[in-house]
Amino acid sequence: MTSGRRRFVGLLVGLAAGAALLAACGGSSKPSYCSSLTNLKNSIKAVPSTKVVQNGTNALKSALTKVEDDAKAVVSGAKSDFPNETSALESSVNALATSAKALASNPSAAAVSQTVSDVSAVSTSVKNFSSAASSKCG
Repeated sequence: MTSGRRRFVGLLVGLAAGAALLAACGGSSKPSYCSSLTNLKNSIKAVPSTKVVQNGTNALKSALTKVEDDAKAVVSGAKSDFPNETSALESSVNALATSAKALASNPSAAAVSQTVSDVSAVSTSVKNFSSAASSKCG
């Protein structure tokens, strides 16, 4: 074999090895909803730190809107793979959006209680979805 051919074969072997390593690392093999799920988890974790007393109900409404937007991204991307889980997530987020609007217009104890309950329901839906998607998202 000539030296030019050896270099060419070596280059092909190197490229094949590099491609195999990238595939083993996961690369972009995860569905896009996996990163959306991470965003959703982070936005839910941020809700308790909104400091409603200092920042008012608008801060809470903003945090809940972020949860809603991130949940919509998860549902949009994963609906065909996980129809039951995304349906439950969508339903709980819709209830949260309704209670957040009620809280903004009438910040009563009952509205706060309902919103807290709805945040908990969204959190449960996210955990259920996360568990179902763990085989694809790792």
